[in-house]
Amino acid sequence: MDPSFVHLHVHTEYSLVDGLLRIRPMVQAVAGSGMSAIAVTDQANLFCLIRFYQAALAAGIKPIAGSELWVRNGANANQPFRLVVLVQDRRGYLNLTRLISRAYLEGQHLGVPQVERAWVAEAAEGLIALSGGPGGDVAQALLGGHRPEAERLLDGWLSAFGDRYFLELTRTGREHEAECVELSVDLAAARGVPVVATNDVRFLAPEDFEAHEARVCIHDGRTLDDPRRPRPYSDEQYLRTPE
Repeated sequence: MDPSFVHLHVHTEYSLVDGLLRIRPMVQAVAGSGMSAIAVTDQANLFCLIRFYQAALAAGIKPIAGSELWVRNGANANQPFRLVVLVQDRRGYLNLTRLISRAYLEGQHLGVPQVERAWVAEAAEGLIALSGGPGGDVAQALLGGHRPEAERLLDGWLSAFGDRYFLELTRTGREHEAECVELSVDLAAARGVPVVATNDVRFLAPEDFEAHEARVCIHDGRTLDDPRRPRPYSDEQYLRTPE
């Protein structure tokens, strides 16, 4: 069988924090590239789910529902961790809707809806989890040189998700990514945990990067030429083809 690739970490324009992808052009690009499916994982919402499903099915593409969640960081609530969750079945869909609702109703910190690790563990049935790449808690522990802590966190997620938890690897030219991939692969090999590659997609093509940066600045209340603004994205976070 020829190797295949499916995007499993994608933010659309409905990800109000940092997405730019429009649904129909995204689905058309997926179909044109010969990919059989795509997951939409907007930040802490399922706003585009119906529109996404309809467009994907019309194009003969399998739609995968999901979301990227902010997981509360007990050491610093201003810097939550990331966790990508994908819907496996009806139970998972219901659990994800409850998790997102709970984040907004009970978990907001400075306007950011966050979930507790315990909430995710309680609602793990029917969901598949990706570690969140460099922004996940396991990767942050590894990058900080705290391998035992990374293993402890990993054990917690494995207890909740079992073989439905994957260490997420990205290569988009951002800071610490190469080190994160190396450390994550080493941990995965040592613990027998599967890995998955994503491109942490935010826009359709490389030339859309500047427009994406403008979108982020609007959300953050900053200007493009502000030398102090965070620059957590790269022009490689586009909807790559399998090739």
